[in-house]
Amino acid sequence: MRISNQGLSLIKKFEGLVLKAYYCAAGVLTVGYGHTKGVSKDTVITPDIAEVLLKEDCINSELCVTKLVTVNLNQQQFDALVSFVFNVGGGALERSTLRMKLNRGDYIGASKEFEKWCFAGGRKLKGLQRRRLAEKALFIS
Repeated sequence: MRISNQGLSLIKKFEGLVLKAYYCAAGVLTVGYGHTKGVSKDTVITPDIAEVLLKEDCINSELCVTKLVTVNLNQQQFDALVSFVFNVGGGALERSTLRMKLNRGDYIGASKEFEKWCFAGGRKLKGLQRRRLAEKALFIS
């Protein structure tokens, strides 16, 4: 399964497009739509490169979701999980109660776990709260 345009739009909305490297809320150098690999302080990219990097980064998130989730997912559930992994990383999904509940077939219980993931750098962030609510809404749609 691959992320849909709806899923990509969700990621774009919450990541935002920044063409010059910056430090995200967690203190990681970032560029484009949340791209972090190989970014230095002087990294500058174009919108086209940001789009390519986003799609490449999503491949890793898609593979992670496919590997870690053992139950059937519809497109919206898959998209929500790819957005989640894109933001928090595959290790977080692997260790999460969200994944454990989902793999037991508890889709409703899993959906309620999204909201717990709204911290960065030890602080609760409103932007992450909004993102998790949007991912949850997509997941249960």
